[in-house]
Amino acid sequence: MTFIDYYKVLGIDKKATDKEIKKAYRKLARQYHPDLNPDDKTAEKKFKEINEANEVLSNAENRKKYDKYGKDWKHAEEFEKAKQQQGYANQQRYSGGQGGQYSEEDFSDFFSSMFGGGSSRPRGRSAKYKGQDFNAELHLDLKDVYETHKRTLTVNGKNIRLTIPAGVQNGQVIKIKGHGGKGANGGPNGDLHIKFIITNHTKFKRDKDNLYSTFDLDLYKAMIGGEFTVNTFTGKVKLKVKPETQNDTTVKLKGKGFPVYKKEGQFGDLYITYKIKTPTNLSDKEKELFEELAKQR
Repeated sequence: MTFIDYYKVLGIDKKATDKEIKKAYRKLARQYHPDLNPDDKTAEKKFKEINEANEVLSNAENRKKYDKYGKDWKHAEEFEKAKQQQGYANQQRYSGGQGGQYSEEDFSDFFSSMFGGGSSRPRGRSAKYKGQDFNAELHLDLKDVYETHKRTLTVNGKNIRLTIPAGVQNGQVIKIKGHGGKGANGGPNGDLHIKFIITNHTKFKRDKDNLYSTFDLDLYKAMIGGEFTVNTFTGKVKLKVKPETQNDTTVKLKGKGFPVYKKEGQFGDLYITYKIKTPTNLSDKEKELFEELAKQR
């Protein structure tokens, strides 16, 4: 397996901070993105290496393994488990009697014997290991997840056609099986875990499957009632307001909320709270009428 120095790929020092890693990745990803370099195989290869480097170095746990084990970092856990199972004798063999201090040559020798690569000490049976799981974020607007739709994602240079179900929640994670790292010795590929980051630029507040909104109601209509047009997530509807409606009264519009995740045809509710507005800049006549009304009360 050819060793790729991920620090050199991103052009950063081994002591780089998380912020410096992110900054370097974003700069290079823009520079070598396939959309900006069509039919450029060199840029495509570079873009893939940049994504691989970021996947490892932006994850604290993976970075720690990479710094310790180099090109064999993906199998660090297998190494530690095997070391414990094989006991003191094998520990001495791989540590050189140095109390657990391993060299790059020791690691490569061990991993070659486990996962292939021409070791002079072949194992009678090579274990199969699942590839590394990948993690990615998908940023969407609230309007994007009101209806089920398809979207193409580029992960490590590969295009993945993804169906996004209506009603996906902010922070929700879904798994795409087999789209992670390549397995070892014929083992299965890892999986791709996608976390949804959903921003809301609408006037509605979302809480799970329900939506919440406010409606400005003038004092006169609040007193005598009537029929009004209010906004829902998908359009306008007419709503009757009862006479003598009080401020902060909330009404429920059943089925006018957000789609329920993976339950076709089911929706939450929309709750509208009335905010009564007191009239200003009253004319003399209006003041007289209010005074008369006050006397009547």
